[in-house]
Amino acid sequence: MLRLRPPARLPSKFCRSLQPTHGIKLSLRRLSSTNSSTPSSTFAYRAGPLALAVLFGALLGYGAFEWRNVNSSAGGRTTRYASLSEIRLGIEELMKILPASGAVVTEPNALRTYGFSENSYHPSSPHSVVVRVKTTDDVANVVKIAHKYRIPVTAYGGGTSLEGHFAGNPSGSICIDLSGMDKILQINVEDGDLVCQSGTRWEDINATLEERGIPMFFPLDPGPGATIGGMIGTGCSGTNAVRYGTAKGEWFLNLTVVLPNGEVIKTRRRARKSSAGFDTTKLFIGAEGTLGIVTEATLRLTPLLPTKVAMAQFPDVEHAVSAVQEILGGPYGVNIRCVELVDDYTISAINKAGLVERAYPVKDSLFFKIQGSEDSIKMASKAIKNAVKKHGSSKFEFAGSDEEAENLWESRKYALTSTIASDPGSRAWTTDVCVPVSKLPHLVQETKRDLASVGLKAGIVGHVGDGNFHALILFHNDEELEIVSQVVHRLVERAISLDGTCTGEHGVGVGKKEFLSHELGEGTVDLMRKLKLAIDPLNIMNPGKLYPDETIKTKGN
Repeated sequence: MLRLRPPARLPSKFCRSLQPTHGIKLSLRRLSSTNSSTPSSTFAYRAGPLALAVLFGALLGYGAFEWRNVNSSAGGRTTRYASLSEIRLGIEELMKILPASGAVVTEPNALRTYGFSENSYHPSSPHSVVVRVKTTDDVANVVKIAHKYRIPVTAYGGGTSLEGHFAGNPSGSICIDLSGMDKILQINVEDGDLVCQSGTRWEDINATLEERGIPMFFPLDPGPGATIGGMIGTGCSGTNAVRYGTAKGEWFLNLTVVLPNGEVIKTRRRARKSSAGFDTTKLFIGAEGTLGIVTEATLRLTPLLPTKVAMAQFPDVEHAVSAVQEILGGPYGVNIRCVELVDDYTISAINKAGLVERAYPVKDSLFFKIQGSEDSIKMASKAIKNAVKKHGSSKFEFAGSDEEAENLWESRKYALTSTIASDPGSRAWTTDVCVPVSKLPHLVQETKRDLASVGLKAGIVGHVGDGNFHALILFHNDEELEIVSQVVHRLVERAISLDGTCTGEHGVGVGKKEFLSHELGEGTVDLMRKLKLAIDPLNIMNPGKLYPDETIKTKGN
């Protein structure tokens, strides 16, 4: 067996993920560790002379070779995907149905860009073709061609995923770029809802409502640039979740979905509630594009209320969480729109980065958004001040103006960029887990001890009101990347052991599918696979994501 390390002149993630695309057939098997969710940057291959020649050729130009036709498992069955000649035929048909310039893209650099993410460290592949669509009919026609030739299909929106959701398939795949489907189709002010295409960004929705003087907003607020389709696929949430919940609540009244055979369905009407049949809308929320492609959605809006911002600092996370539990359980808990935890390391990083007007004491901190009428905000603020003081807060600061509130909240927004800037030359692996709120202090403390024991720097921020936190773990090289991978694995296992989840809002994708059976149980995962098989028997919708890997049986093996 020969061990090959990616050369220093190329980024290790790029070398790990190189997937040849034309010509000679190659079969390499990566030997992965069972105790890591992300492969090591050093890989072992069982390789003959031909395979070695192809591998080294790939390092010089990955466009010169082709992966063998890969079989994939769906619900216990085996899927044969399109051959190279079938993919070419499919691309030719795509060019006929979408003849506009730039609608069908096969340029190698573009294919790689759509298949890889600089924010993800999971195995990836370039797509065979990228198709830029504008309408539901466009998507349906593309999917019909994919179904005809058995070509895997992956939807792409804002490209903000952290768990490899839009990575290409090694057998070859079609990437459907929905970012051009970004129109708000209808705003029903009287009904408090809005219809839009799935490539619309949530920030643009709220900006449009503000520009038109409509005192409402869409409260789900994940990372900047996230689109409605991706938010539905991952079952997202954000800082507002403590008050408004997640995508799996009632914020999506209906969806227009293109199924794996190209059929278009609408999950329900626009009424605020319905007891007619299954809630098929929620079937697609959190399915990560493995059951169909969402092209339009009706979003429920909510009134925009006056909001104030406050900050409190504590000796440790345990005291901070105890204060939050008392506040949320009290009579003014309904006035809390957001309550965010920023740990001492991240506060220090924010200070050093110089991105905020003034420095803060380096302590574990809570940032609050309090909303309601003027009187209710005053009463809630007084109750919060008393509660945080009771639980050891050394500093409580209330923004006196909208400008000051914006500056104070910016401290939380700058967490990631400040953490990376705190350690020059580093990169950050961002991951999230969620546990019952009472378990959060234990989980944070254990994670910090784990990070310290292996010499890694990390910032921790969290939506502390619902037990969800993010670790921003820094690393410099391949060796540290492998250590980070192991730390993330232990963090996830620790969260699940506390009756939590491997992901509160990022989704499963490639990075966390190995934990799903442990978290949900084999019976639940088997039910998910059966649903997938019933809807997508060819397993062409975003294969390799969400569902834990099964042993793949092929002829002669």
